[in-house]
Amino acid sequence: MSAPGALVEINFDGIVGPSHNYAGLSLGNLAATSHAGDVSYPRAAALQGLAKMEANRALGLAQGFFVPLPRPNDALLVQLGADERAERALRAAAWSASAMWTANAATVSPAPDTGDGRCHLTPANLVTMLHRGQEWPDTTRQLALAFADERHFVLHAPVPPSFGDEGAANHMRLTEAHDDPGIEVFVFGRSGGRFPARQHEQASRAVARLHRLDRARTVFLEQNPEAIAAGAFHNDVVGVANGRVLFTHERAFADQQGAYAAIRAVFPALEVVEVADSEVSLAEAIRTYLFNAQLLTLPDGTMALVVPSECAESAAVSAWLDRMVAGNGPIARVIPVDVRQSMANGGGPACLRLRVVADPRTVDPRFLLDDAKAQRIGNVLDEHWPETIAPGEIGDPHLARRVRAARLSLLNALDLETLA
Repeated sequence: MSAPGALVEINFDGIVGPSHNYAGLSLGNLAATSHAGDVSYPRAAALQGLAKMEANRALGLAQGFFVPLPRPNDALLVQLGADERAERALRAAAWSASAMWTANAATVSPAPDTGDGRCHLTPANLVTMLHRGQEWPDTTRQLALAFADERHFVLHAPVPPSFGDEGAANHMRLTEAHDDPGIEVFVFGRSGGRFPARQHEQASRAVARLHRLDRARTVFLEQNPEAIAAGAFHNDVVGVANGRVLFTHERAFADQQGAYAAIRAVFPALEVVEVADSEVSLAEAIRTYLFNAQLLTLPDGTMALVVPSECAESAAVSAWLDRMVAGNGPIARVIPVDVRQSMANGGGPACLRLRVVADPRTVDPRFLLDDAKAQRIGNVLDEHWPETIAPGEIGDPHLARRVRAARLSLLNALDLETLA
């Protein structure tokens, strides 16, 4: 346990919801659309996510979680004037379990970076996609409960929906140590060709203002339109940062060298670990989610990269990772994890977690994972989560009752009935 007042990075993973299904609703997310119509495995998905959380705890890292949002969301269908005859996409949106990807829950600026010395959180409005734009009210309720201590946290309203905000998936932080003042990097899109640019520049700038960030220590970068068009719908599909290190593909930014220079101008200690397109193509990096990884500082001060197991199965990616580790660079270890159910719906290890630098003692303990909670969560998943969901079952009243009952069982097990 950290000393009183110590700030550490806590990864809050989303527990995969019991309505986890493959409806292919996310335009621009190639994994999601390519698996549209497949049978999903909610129980396996949630257990894979729990195993990832437990593995990170075993590394000596602080670990939190968020519970699934209420689904199916009948209120959404009412708002749309839809009924049981509504088109499949509308029904599927109301059943979506996409809130499991908590990298999109909010943007977080730790206390050392903000003008009032408190950790600021802004829930993402996610307005570019119907199935995600419904999330922020329930996400906000959960954030308000987990981070209720107003001496240490400030929870803002989402950016107005004129500007699309996708949360921490387009935000990076560089710093000498988690509890030191950091450099915050916001990545936005202007054009994605056939796919929408989901993170708008004005949304990023609004979040920076709301969080009272020092302008001299805040960097705004444009994502490469080619990366968006290739399926990098969020920046965290082509880049991730931790400590002094930016791990990125060479085609991540519209002006790659300009991006490095802009960061170095305010953070000279920057260490770039760049993957050349000639060694791992942009398409292969996106297919394997090489960059949608957790780049973590371990208790001994070394860095580890938690990657999806698909990376180990790609000859190009696996060979590159072997060379990286052998080169004695800043990333010392590569740890593959099995999150195949999440990957098939378009989210890797980085999608599943929201990074919050805080003193764990200031967070509602019900959201912090320990042995007892992990056991209770696992028991509920084994007993109540559906084993499979076929596309034709979306909208089925019997399954809807089962999904709602499963979520309520989890809330009861975690003493979080207030979120029912």
